[in-house]
Amino acid sequence: MSQSTGTHVPQLGVIDSLNNAPISFFHLRAAFTAGMGFFTDAYDLFIIGSALVFIKPEWQLSDTQIAFLGSISLIAAFLGAFIFGRLADVVGRKRIYGLEALLMVIGGLACAFAPSFAWLLVFRVILGIGIGGDYPMSAVLMSEYANAKKRGALTSLVFGMQGLGLAFGPVVALTLEASGLPPDSIWRIMFAVGALPPMAVLYLRRTMPESPRYKALVRGDVGDAARDMAIYSTGQLAAELEQKTQPSRISLGQMLFNQKYLLLILGTGGAWFLNDYAFYGNAISTPEIIKMLAPSSSTMTGSAWALIIFVAFAIPGYLASIFFMDAIGHRRLQWIGFTVMAVAFAIMALAPGITHEVAPFLVVYGISFFFIEFGPNCTTFVIPAEVFPTSIRTTGHGMAAGIGKFGAFVGTFVFPFISAEGGIKGAMLFSAGIAILGVILTKLTLPEPSGKTLEALGGEDDASPHAVAGPASHSGHLVESSPQS
Repeated sequence: MSQSTGTHVPQLGVIDSLNNAPISFFHLRAAFTAGMGFFTDAYDLFIIGSALVFIKPEWQLSDTQIAFLGSISLIAAFLGAFIFGRLADVVGRKRIYGLEALLMVIGGLACAFAPSFAWLLVFRVILGIGIGGDYPMSAVLMSEYANAKKRGALTSLVFGMQGLGLAFGPVVALTLEASGLPPDSIWRIMFAVGALPPMAVLYLRRTMPESPRYKALVRGDVGDAARDMAIYSTGQLAAELEQKTQPSRISLGQMLFNQKYLLLILGTGGAWFLNDYAFYGNAISTPEIIKMLAPSSSTMTGSAWALIIFVAFAIPGYLASIFFMDAIGHRRLQWIGFTVMAVAFAIMALAPGITHEVAPFLVVYGISFFFIEFGPNCTTFVIPAEVFPTSIRTTGHGMAAGIGKFGAFVGTFVFPFISAEGGIKGAMLFSAGIAILGVILTKLTLPEPSGKTLEALGGEDDASPHAVAGPASHSGHLVESSPQS
């Protein structure tokens, strides 16, 4: 581990100002700019379920080909999260921000014009890399812009746009299905629509300022960070404009051989993997689940039920996370959500006759969606943007997101096979076991970030040498934070 860098966070007014700055228009602009990426992420990842209904008969695809088309973007997202996460720590957030959105635009438009199964697979990979890259970029920038008190709410606000994307997909599907357009046009328009939101925010992303925390703590340029802080209108930084500090960096090798960081990667990435298995496996397969419940239902009926579930349960769950996460606690909300998910999945699997009654089943199914959103689907996005030090924050988040997207791939790919073999009961019982593992992993590996500064959590605050509290704290401290090291 490297020697002390002499960075004393309590003396840096720029960091204190960030941690205490009131919510401003800049924060809302940053949340909208980042959130439109997550609107697109949700739309593009979940619209494939509706599009495949039309693509399968047109191209006469096998079940294996369908499984690959439904899940390939998630494997690509696994790669994109790793790549963009590391690049943002090495070259800076601002230089990378917007490039992942450009890939989403290119991938979405290309999918709309795909001439064959093979080409659509390639274009879904491009789209997925952009989607994966959006996770660490948007989460970390928002958490580093935010104050300590409302960091969870602001970062959840970004992720909450996923809820609108979830609801928008069935709206588009229903509209196109009712339009009378030929099937070949319907699925192509579905994909093309997904390119519009990231296209709309490309300029905003490229003009956002670099993270002041990154400039001050990683580049050591407190003066430049203070100039950027004029956006926050704090008026407290004039005396610090020329201050310089020695940069503080943790290398990738130091990160991967440090027990504390490995435990945090296990906790954040493992919980995200388990959540995304349950979330994506169920959400993308919702039309098929409804078809198994009511075999005579039409495609439009399935889309309508999916829309009702997302609007009535998922979106309120996102809103509840935004408003209550900081008060409840980020870690606490995660294990509570996993617990209720396990109970709901178990009821769907074990309650006598429930799989033969559409309305009762969908109510419990909807409750599981509410607590996925008001729980681990939001918290697994927020917590990795908090618990790692600044110089490896996007790397850590990218690793967690990548592992999570691999879980989404497994869920999307495996869920149809489990449901084919064991029916809805078998699929839900397996999901209940996954949720129980999420409770255990959260409790054993993660600290409680709520209310703490990023510098205290990352061990960069000299006033808090044992900053990463809870189960993860026993495995070592960040050497850079100690002047005596």
